[in-house]
Amino acid sequence: MDTNQMIVVFIYTIIVAIISILIYKLFSRPKRKLIESAEKSKSEDLDINNRIFLHMTDGIIAFDMDGKIILINPAAKKLLSISPEDANFNDVFKRFNLDMNMEKIIYLENWTSTEQRIEIEDKYINAFFAPFKNENDRPGGVITVLQDITEHVKLDNMRKEFIADVSHELKTPITSIMGYADTLLEGDYDKEIQNKFLNVIATEARRMAKLVTDLLTLSRYDNNKNKLQKEQFDLGDLAKKCQDKLAIEIKKKNHEVNCFVTANVPPVYADKSDVERIVLNILSNSIKYTPENGKISIYVGFVYNDAYIKILDNGIGIPEEDLSRIFERFYRVDKARTREMGGTGLGLSIAKDLLDKNGGSIDIKSIVGQGTEVVIKIPTK
Repeated sequence: MDTNQMIVVFIYTIIVAIISILIYKLFSRPKRKLIESAEKSKSEDLDINNRIFLHMTDGIIAFDMDGKIILINPAAKKLLSISPEDANFNDVFKRFNLDMNMEKIIYLENWTSTEQRIEIEDKYINAFFAPFKNENDRPGGVITVLQDITEHVKLDNMRKEFIADVSHELKTPITSIMGYADTLLEGDYDKEIQNKFLNVIATEARRMAKLVTDLLTLSRYDNNKNKLQKEQFDLGDLAKKCQDKLAIEIKKKNHEVNCFVTANVPPVYADKSDVERIVLNILSNSIKYTPENGKISIYVGFVYNDAYIKILDNGIGIPEEDLSRIFERFYRVDKARTREMGGTGLGLSIAKDLLDKNGGSIDIKSIVGQGTEVVIKIPTK
């Protein structure tokens, strides 16, 4: 049993103990007192158990031996969309097609709890079922504890998808490298063929190295292992240096790239290496996805308390339906084309993470066939 499971079991045990005490107190009173207690639960003089019961974020339902609801809190009603007409165990759970009934729970060996997962539209609920005893130490009914695990399920699915994507992205270059290396070892090829195969091996190895570097970057920031080293610096100078660093790539595609800096842009206050990486990433994307002889403009300016860099190109553009997902890890508009160009699908995700940590923001607008505009804002204070 892992730590998370132990915590859930511990919390669950406490909840069952509290509710059992509450049920015992209610069962030990005459029926009139039970009604009075139910009415009091809405008043200001609730006892501590009722307060806990009513304000818990987890749902709690208690059923007597006949399956009738004897206690239910607001959280349970909300989580399972329980209506006033739902009066017993079957009314509440039959619509979820659970392999569960009162007899199964009450006569479980050693009075242990059992767990079921319920899916309601876009929500996931864990339902814990356990029997409880009455004041005569005999079976008194069943307690159900409901926990909303939607976020946990979504994160788990993202983790599985992420692992699958990483495995796929690493497998592709490794397969290529192994294939070409084995071919070279098995045959006696002339210099031209050898160079061709070695170039493919080198390209795939660089691609794999970039992927690993990007993954390490994401890991460091996810685990807060990279400490920000904020300083004041000139954003216009940094933009021009990034353009110079990519001069070879710009020349290869014969792009026209111009950088315009508005006068009186105040120094920004951020981690300089982070901002440089962001700008290099966005600018290299513009270079990569703009056909030869394209035009790219870089504008550096100031608005309110933020300096900004706007990178505008006349490249292939991004479909509108993809714009909302481009910051997801490994999400690529055209996977085959991106992979062919050496992209990992992590660049924009890293840029977004770095900007979030530096208090900045990024906005992308694009029209297919016309180009893309990316605006990066960095705080000046």
